[in-house]
Amino acid sequence: MDVDVVVAGAGPVGLMLACELRLGGVSVLVLERDAEPGAAHKAGAMGARSINAPTADAFHRRGLLEEVRRAALMWFTPDAADPDAADPNASGPPAFAGHFAGLPIRADRLDPGDPDLAAYTLGGGAISVLDLEAILERRARALGAEIRRGCPLIGFNAGDDGVTVTTPSGRIRAGWLAGCDGGRSTVRRLAAIAFPGTDPEFTGRQAMVEMKEPHLLPPGGWVRTGRGSYAHGPVGRRHIVEYGPAPADRSAPVTAEEIAGSLRRVAGIDPGIVSVSAATRYTDATRQAVTYRAGRVLLAGDAAHIHSPAGGQGLNLGIGDAMNLGWKLAATVRGWAPEGLLDGYTEERHPVGAWVQGWSDAQTALGRPDSRSAALRAVVADLLDTVPGATYVLKQISGVGRLHGRVAPDLVLDDGSHLAGHCRTARFLLVTRDPGLAARAEGFAGRLTVLPGSPAMLVRPDGFVAWTGEAPADPFTPWLR
Repeated sequence: MDVDVVVAGAGPVGLMLACELRLGGVSVLVLERDAEPGAAHKAGAMGARSINAPTADAFHRRGLLEEVRRAALMWFTPDAADPDAADPNASGPPAFAGHFAGLPIRADRLDPGDPDLAAYTLGGGAISVLDLEAILERRARALGAEIRRGCPLIGFNAGDDGVTVTTPSGRIRAGWLAGCDGGRSTVRRLAAIAFPGTDPEFTGRQAMVEMKEPHLLPPGGWVRTGRGSYAHGPVGRRHIVEYGPAPADRSAPVTAEEIAGSLRRVAGIDPGIVSVSAATRYTDATRQAVTYRAGRVLLAGDAAHIHSPAGGQGLNLGIGDAMNLGWKLAATVRGWAPEGLLDGYTEERHPVGAWVQGWSDAQTALGRPDSRSAALRAVVADLLDTVPGATYVLKQISGVGRLHGRVAPDLVLDDGSHLAGHCRTARFLLVTRDPGLAARAEGFAGRLTVLPGSPAMLVRPDGFVAWTGEAPADPFTPWLR
């Protein structure tokens, strides 16, 4: 083999997966079609993505969070949601912690005593994709991953003993192939993995533009109309959501004429767009791969699932895929994975992807410009103005309190260290005060670290709890062989 794993795609998901695989001790080659990150990401807020609580937690466990925070466009900390921490003499509108279909979720409506919210203390924010990719690429290279830009995957042949990947510069023999190459994934298409779902109802367009008459657009938040909605953002940014047929050619560049036409149809305004310096187009199409694994080929991120970006959950869903897949694939490559461990990637992540798509579709429905959807929107707005409603919705869109596994709390251990500080090497962690259980773990010393503390728990390399409380009769071999 030339390399253990080829990762197709050097976006945040592919780079995060490369980091996880290197922590697991396998060789990685990342292939990226573009010679450098896309121009649309270079326009600051144009390429911004939200960081939810589990993603912030993952970055924290891998020692990346402080660098991410320094690069972020903004950061929200849970203290801002605490009414007791607010300045009683402050004026202006209340702070908000997020939105659902454009409806704000007020920070002072969150329940500070909710146990799920209390478990996540790292908050979230927004960061440009360009900055996040730079952070993850530096980490991946430092860990020993090879990254080739301007080198797309154009084909592959997969068999029982490996994968032969074809690029314009030659062939690469690998043990495994991971497709992190986006919603139009070449890997998924060539692997013949079905991608069923629903067609889009709207087209969203974001652009940095120069206009002759910018005063014609109202400043501030979203304006709803009979065709969709639009917002006039800072530094020349325009965002338009138009319900109706999607453009015939989704791959064509977004032009000034396209932005102007969409504004005329949705807002009834023609501000005289002179030029477009950066622009993107997206839809609410919802599709999910029927499986995330076909033999030695795996999918993660948008290659495995697409949906409306409302709520900013796409990046976070992909980072969760990378954290789950990385240690399982590394264990399989190195020969110590128990039977069925890698199949557990689809079993664990597919339901999470379907769940996120359901919440994304609900936001599409609330945004429809018909009168019945407007009536439903008013009902949801009232619910979001209550403490139970705001708390429940924020937990769900933030990835907190979902039923598919629990992340281990950042315990203070008996030696004064924090559990998260031991997660940077992506090993199993056994927290226990039982010397007998610690002795039984010695047979897995190369892959497991014993830490003094309580409650007893086995923590997987991705930070999720394998078991907690009383140790099962077979505490290790279902996870380690």
